[in-house]
Amino acid sequence: MSIIVEHDKRRQEILQNALEVFIDEGYEDVTFQKIADRCGITRTTLYIYFKNKREIFTWSIKQLTAGIELRLKEIVAEKKSGAEAVLRKTLGAMVDECEKNRGLFSVVLYYLLGCKKNGVDPGERVRRRLIRLRHLIDGILIGGMKNGEFKKTNVRTTYEMLYSLILSSVFRFSVLGENSIGAIRETLNLAVDGLVMRA
Repeated sequence: MSIIVEHDKRRQEILQNALEVFIDEGYEDVTFQKIADRCGITRTTLYIYFKNKREIFTWSIKQLTAGIELRLKEIVAEKKSGAEAVLRKTLGAMVDECEKNRGLFSVVLYYLLGCKKNGVDPGERVRRRLIRLRHLIDGILIGGMKNGEFKKTNVRTTYEMLYSLILSSVFRFSVLGENSIGAIRETLNLAVDGLVMRA
């Protein structure tokens, strides 16, 4: 009797285990064999699902960002909250994810430095991964301006300011090892305060 393998489920399990290996070992030190060992499968089986370490890493990051995007979309979908509340919740959730995934972000930073060293534009890689996030934030900002909650500002410039603050939190958590989530939240709230129309 043959065993039925749920390929999608197995693929997700491999990606989750691979993330843990990347966090534990760092991108450069991870091998296909280490991922296979963590998953309890052979390298040959692993090759059925992925062609190389980079593909596993890329899909692991996609899986993580998809989960974060889903959480943020749920916040944005809250119809009872106004744009200000939604923006504060969204930025807060992003900081929470940065703190929660600090080990992974360290790996991502080293990976991006490796890309740059090899002549690949790391900025383009990051922009591709964050395009949906940009659309979410832009939508909140535009909605807040339309309903009179936010001052009329340049959406692109405002996004860049918020994006810079989030990147700063990634750096502070993953490189500097800071635990100052309160200070980061205060900074983001101050930025939102500057957008809000006051009566």
